Amino acid sequence: MAYVEAAVVVYLRALYYPHGFAFPLAPLPADMVAIEIGREAATLVMLLGVVMLAARQRWKRFLAFCVSFGVWDLFYYVWLWLLLGWPPSLFTWDVLFLIPVPWTGPVLAPMLVSVLLVLGGLLLWRDGAGGVPVRFPIAPRILALTGAVLVIASFVIDFRLAMGHAEPPPFRWGLFGTGLGLGVVALVLAARGQS
Repeated sequence: MAYVEAAVVVYLRALYYPHGFAFPLAPLPADMVAIEIGREAATLVMLLGVVMLAARQRWKRFLAFCVSFGVWDLFYYVWLWLLLGWPPSLFTWDVLFLIPVPWTGPVLAPMLVSVLLVLGGLLLWRDGAGGVPVRFPIAPRILALTGAVLVIASFVIDFRLAMGHAEPPPFRWGLFGTGLGLGVVALVLAARGQS
């Protein structure tokens, strides 16, 4: 799936960025944007299909989604690097997602999120593997949800600039780091609760 996603991006960049992908973004026809949003939605449906086959319990399905999404996202960037030699740096900006608005940020940011999703998903899955139900108390849940909202906000807060074909402002590392930190704390609390 990561290869397929990267291949589509290779084609899009050849069409709309023949001299190399960079900000400000090239204007895309509305029908192409709609097709791209549909492709992203279809990718999520494929990931959900994998999740439905991975487990029966809702919680394990959620963990399977975290792991599969994280692995897919990390290997998407591996394939882009192998196919295009892109990104030249982990601090290179990218369009990360389009639903419901464009998400933008340096490549390092979604990679850090993906590493946390994979490690956290595997850790909590492993803790529940012996038939013992995994507990995720309310405090870690609130921390995790708050962290997720802050991380997503760091990606979408300046979406109008991306849509307006302007250079992105400096990435909101403080907002992102706070959100990611809350996610790490939530994971640590949840993992301690399993031991």
